[in-house]
Amino acid sequence: MTSPVISADPKPVLALGVHILDTLVRPVEAIPAGQAGALVENIAVTAAGPAGATALVMSRLGARVRSAGVVGADSTGQFLTTLLERDGVDTGRLVAVPGTPTSATVLPIRPDGSRPALHLVGTSALLPQHVPWSELTGIGLLHLGGPEFYGGELAARICERAREAGALTSADSLAPADRATFDWFAAVLPHLDFLLPNDEQVLGWTGAADLEDGCRQLVDRGVRAVVATAGAEPTVVATADGIDRVPTFAVDVVDTTGCGDSFSAGFLRAVQLGRNLVDAARFGNAVAAHVAQGLGSDYGDYDQASIERFVRNEPTR
Repeated sequence: MTSPVISADPKPVLALGVHILDTLVRPVEAIPAGQAGALVENIAVTAAGPAGATALVMSRLGARVRSAGVVGADSTGQFLTTLLERDGVDTGRLVAVPGTPTSATVLPIRPDGSRPALHLVGTSALLPQHVPWSELTGIGLLHLGGPEFYGGELAARICERAREAGALTSADSLAPADRATFDWFAAVLPHLDFLLPNDEQVLGWTGAADLEDGCRQLVDRGVRAVVATAGAEPTVVATADGIDRVPTFAVDVVDTTGCGDSFSAGFLRAVQLGRNLVDAARFGNAVAAHVAQGLGSDYGDYDQASIERFVRNEPTR
């Protein structure tokens, strides 16, 4: 298939939605019983979430990024904001709300890179009360991180407003792979240029027997392109014109936290640069490969140029 080009206007990106502070501990094979302790090799604290991490990584890749969402008026929110600003993200649209803790997650990372999560929803529950309607104009791309926190009708209105002002729209979800949760926000689908789920979400949301069929079902619901990651397996790019499978890169995985968000960031940055969707997915896979080699969504020393060199020179799986 000839992969289409869907280019974003080079105006700023607005990353709207869930911003989380992650605390990661590695390696953790078991939680010590009672008040016993254990020694670990690494502890890291990073900006995360489908809006927060995507904003940070896109900024590293050279995009002009504005974060919008809700944090607490607490030290966690202050630190999360500092981490975003350190990587060049404009945080002037993050609302600090007193009385509710900032969304946060503790992640004990197993030796194989997998991890359970202990999550505090916190200020993410307040997102529907703080939609920055005036910020949905003058942008080239709206990335909605966590449409399930808004619900389908409100998420659809947000994306519709951004599209009317000339922006492309994308979304990445934290929602579990079940149909009931998907139905809660599915009304946003016709208002999205890009839906960026993982394979488990696609299969659970649609009930499809395989990933390609599930992506086709989502395209049939109105999404312009569904780009689904599948761990080490090829990424699936689905549009009304057909399906492409884009190989991933072979790396030594330390931690998978933030790989989906970093893929989204790389993919969207490549779209912004005028790449076709297959090349954009390859660029996203390369960014995710860098992040997977260390702890947390902000791991790695890279920029747009170094990722481009990696894509040219590194063999895929």
